[in-house]
Amino acid sequence: MFYFKRKQTLLGSAFTTAELIYHAVVRGIRSNHANAVIAIIVNIVQILALVTVFYLIMTMLGTRVAKIRGNFILFLLSGVFLFLTHIKAVSAVAGVATGNNPMMLHSPMNMMVALLATAFGSLYTQLVSILVILFAYSVIIEPLEIQEPGGAFYMLILAWFTGCAVGVVFMAIKPWFPGTSEILKNVYRRMNMIFSGKMVVGNALGGFMLSFFAWNPLFHIIDQCRGFVFRNYFPRNSSWEYAVWVGLALLMIGLLGIFYTRQHVSASWGARR
Repeated sequence: MFYFKRKQTLLGSAFTTAELIYHAVVRGIRSNHANAVIAIIVNIVQILALVTVFYLIMTMLGTRVAKIRGNFILFLLSGVFLFLTHIKAVSAVAGVATGNNPMMLHSPMNMMVALLATAFGSLYTQLVSILVILFAYSVIIEPLEIQEPGGAFYMLILAWFTGCAVGVVFMAIKPWFPGTSEILKNVYRRMNMIFSGKMVVGNALGGFMLSFFAWNPLFHIIDQCRGFVFRNYFPRNSSWEYAVWVGLALLMIGLLGIFYTRQHVSASWGARR
């Protein structure tokens, strides 16, 4: 339907796909607000609000420096940045239009273009927001010193990648069990509020408490990120390799589910809902 066939070289197809992804990213970013700048500002406000809430909570509890000698604000930011990047990637990818969506009927638009555009749009919004916050804090309040910026950035990308992988699994489940998929997504987000490790450090957890966090790839990513951010912290109870393998496994499972669903997709699926 609405398909026009024309011959293209491999390079031309790559450029066409990249252009489609670019326009879909812009459309996705502007879907929250007509002005893309305002959409990013809204995201910045959300990050700052969450940092403020956790700062007040930990100040009242009297656990200011959580076993790490260093800047307490940087400790909070390193956890909140990765947490929100992961969670927003999960929500964005899980909400990608399914195969019976009208947008999928227009060639050359397809599921992979929509998936990649949504994922990169989420990453772009988070990267710009994080850079603005770090720059403003360094200029207005005090300079922030990150021991290994390259490693910390890699952990940020890994948090986004694992979030996309989890989102792909929910995306594969959604056409078959839309209500269950939404419930599981909300449960996952709520569990990460506690078990992501953004307010604790892995070295301070005993064997019993560690078992509640060790299943979560985001906990490993945040803990490893603090090893790159702080000079005096060496994470012993976490592994970024674990997060990579879990992300790859979930991504493969989710893509297999999506391809299977596309073979059985029907326009009448949503008729009874």
